[in-house]
Amino acid sequence: MFRRSHPDTCPCCDPAMMGRREIITAGLGLLACSAVPGTARAQPPLPPLRSLRVQRVATEDSFDGVYFRDGRYDREALHKLDWVFRDLSAAEVTPMDPRLFDVLHVVAEGLGNTEFYQISSGYRTPEHNSALRTSRVSEVSLHMSGMAADFRLPGSNAYGVARLAAEMQVGGVGLYRRDGFVHLDCGPPRRW
Repeated sequence: MFRRSHPDTCPCCDPAMMGRREIITAGLGLLACSAVPGTARAQPPLPPLRSLRVQRVATEDSFDGVYFRDGRYDREALHKLDWVFRDLSAAEVTPMDPRLFDVLHVVAEGLGNTEFYQISSGYRTPEHNSALRTSRVSEVSLHMSGMAADFRLPGSNAYGVARLAAEMQVGGVGLYRRDGFVHLDCGPPRRW
């Protein structure tokens, strides 16, 4: 199990939370972010109450509720979200970066979509990520830092989701037309 020292602290940046694996994973995430020029972003303002509807495709685990209120991330909600976004191949849960949930919230709001995000991939262990290595899987993937998700959003086509997210510049946006899914992350704005 894991713990958070402060509900607003990014688990990737909190040295008290980091073991060897977390330090390596966070370093890979920072490396990926530093490799992209122009990391300044103009994000839309976030509302004081943030909710999310997500379901894991393979397990049907889900979360439907508020994860941020009264100026704070809700610890219990974050733990539930971490479970939904866990690496299924290793049965490993890691603290996800709450900014990813903010990205998903803002995109769903921007689309006016209240459906459940159908999550196919969230956190990935470095071993799992290596096993997936193809030209489409980065060796410094933000999935390994708990900063990315791959999904479908019923009621919105993948192109429309990716286009809106890219226009909003809320993070990295990948469109996989052939497979019909979108990648979003809370790294610097970029597209592929």
